[in-house]
This record gives sequence, C-alpha cells and structure tokens, in this order.
Amino acid sequence: MGLDPVYAKKQADLEQHTALFVESREEARANGAQMQPVVVTIPVVFHVVYANSTENISDAQLLEQLQVLNDDFRRLNADQDNIWPQAADTEIEFCLATRDPNGAPSSGILRVPTTSGSFGSSDAVKFTSQGGSDAWPADEYMNFWVCNLGGGLLGYAQFPGGNPATDGIVCGYQFVGIDGPGAGAYNLGRTATHEVGHWLNLRHIWGDGPCGADDFVADTPESDGSNFGCDLGSVSCGSEDMVQNYMDYSDDGCMNVFSQGQGDRMQALFAPGGTRAGILTSNGCLPAVPDFDLDASILSVNAPSGFSCSTEVNPSITLFNNGANLLTSATITYDIDGGAAATYSWTGSLEFGQTDDIILPTQTPGDGAHIFNVSVSDPNGGVDENT
Repeated sequence: MGLDPVYAKKQADLEQHTALFVESREEARANGAQMQPVVVTIPVVFHVVYANSTENISDAQLLEQLQVLNDDFRRLNADQDNIWPQAADTEIEFCLATRDPNGAPSSGILRVPTTSGSFGSSDAVKFTSQGGSDAWPADEYMNFWVCNLGGGLLGYAQFPGGNPATDGIVCGYQFVGIDGPGAGAYNLGRTATHEVGHWLNLRHIWGDGPCGADDFVADTPESDGSNFGCDLGSVSCGSEDMVQNYMDYSDDGCMNVFSQGQGDRMQALFAPGGTRAGILTSNGCLPAVPDFDLDASILSVNAPSGFSCSTEVNPSITLFNNGANLLTSATITYDIDGGAAATYSWTGSLEFGQTDDIILPTQTPGDGAHIFNVSVSDPNGGVDENT
C-alpha cells in the first residue's frame, strides 16, 4: 500500500518548515545572538484503560511520570552525565490538564475500564467504541494512553500531522512512572520520554537505517543501528554512538540527554505555521471558570445508541452543570421522532463541572429506525442563561 499523498505532503511541508526554523536558530547562535528562552507548556490528559487493578495504576505513578518528562525535557534530571557538550534544555514542559474540552474542571486523569486483554499497536485503545478512550482535541492537549499493550511492546507514538483522533502517545502500564510492576530495565519513565520525542517529531537517533541514514538532526552522531543496555563508548560510522540519547533504545538508567539540535527540531512545531502551534493557545491547564450562574446541559446520550432488535429502549443521559451555582433541580424534556414530549423532574446536587447519569422511563417506539431527542431546562426553577 502506498503512502497517503495528503499525509506525505504534510510531512514534506513539515520538514521544510523545520529545516528553515532550525537554520535560523543555528545562524542566530553562530552570530552570538542572545536567544530569550520561550518555554512551551503542553497540557497532558492521561487515559488509563484497565482490565484489572494492576493495570489501573495510581495517580502517584502518573504524577511521577509527568515529573520525569519535565525533568528530562528541561535537562533537570539528576542523572545527567555531561559527557556530550551539545546536551540541551529543550524548553518544553508538561502540565496536567485542569479543564476538559468543554471547559469544565478536570483532574486530567481519565480511568476507563475495559474488557480487552491487551491492545497492541492497532490504536483500538484510542476509541471508546473499541474498548478504549476517545482522544481529547489534539490541538489543545497531548493524549497519553496507559494500557496493557502486550507482546513485549513498551510504547508507541504518532508523529505530527496524522489523524487527530489517534494523536498522542501510548505506554504499557508497567513502564509509566518509577519502578512500575515488571518494568525491568525500563523502570525510570524514559519510555514516555522517548515516545513524546516522537510525538514532537524526533526520529530514532540512528535514523532507522545503517550509516548514512538520517535522523534530520545535525548534532547527533551517526549510528548503524539501535543500542541496548548501556554500551558506553560504542563506536559505529566512524564516531562514538550517543547511547545516552533518549531516542536510542538504551536502558532507562543509561538515557539522559536530548541534543540542542533535537530541541530546535521540536521547537519548530510551535513556531508560526508549525504543526503543533495550536498548543500555545490551549486553556487546558488554566483553572476552569464558569461563564454563567445557571447553565445546565445534556453532556451525552448514553442509550439508546447503535442498533437494537428490541422494541423497548431505556434512555440514559448524562446531565452536566456548567454553571457557577449549585444545581439542585432541572427539567428533562424528551421525545421520540418529534412526537409527544415527556418530562422528567430531576433533583440532586451538582457543583460546577459535576455530572449525573440519569435513566429515564422505558420507551416503546416499536419496529424501525427512530430518533431520540432530549433537552434540559429550568435549572433551579430559573432560566438557563446559556441558550
């Protein structure tokens, strides 16, 4: 199967944009220009997709992983060895999302039970319909899926410019955070550092080929293949291999460096016209603030969905309070095919950003295709201010 021409064009344009950006940075340094640090902060949402309690790793492990990413990308890692003079702070940071795509408060951690034993690299984990969790908008967040990958796979990532619905990185639950269960030599969270590097347009340091293959970074030495373990002093292609680079396959305890050229390549994504420049205007890590006092909505219709052979349906919806005031009552109005409307008086207690799953009375629409309509009104007996 040939490469998608649209995707190929995106990649060619991205490489041209990146080359021009990197060239301008290198020229500025060569001319002694003082470059002011411009730190990019990327909101992260974790999708923990689990089939058992072992796979449902703790918040603490996820926060450890976030800290590892910040330390590695800002060159604050305690294990840096300073062997390579081109080692650099990439000026990229990561924050845990504090609001969801609707602007509601969020912990930045989604926990989704699944019946899937393992996911592999098919991207099924990225879709609720396939036992996973749907992506948040790729121009506002970095999606980080955690699951049982199986097959000895540590993780994988999507390069910039691909399908937004699958954009992000995936790591096996064992390799997230510090000393995960069964992580072995990949126990320091560097699987995620490596995969985020791919998400930010870095190739493997050996260029995925023999001597002469290119990772498109001038200050990383050529290598004739990947390195494993920690083979310090290994020489190939006439120079010492940078086995400590995060984009090699070395053990976590060996990895400790991104180069200046790799940092420039990643930063190109956030320059004007860059593929991930939308992240710069993301509100994902800002505190959620309600726009209205009274604002209730139907967040989702959970049932009916898809096809059913039954002539009865049990409608299920999720009510959402997007207002500043505590929501204690609302009227749910619903019908089938625009017929006679029925109402359901809801009472409860929802703070801003909270939801409630509601099961409505059973409906009997009969055979054939039907449309279920639902709306909410009268929050706290008043008028919804967001209509």
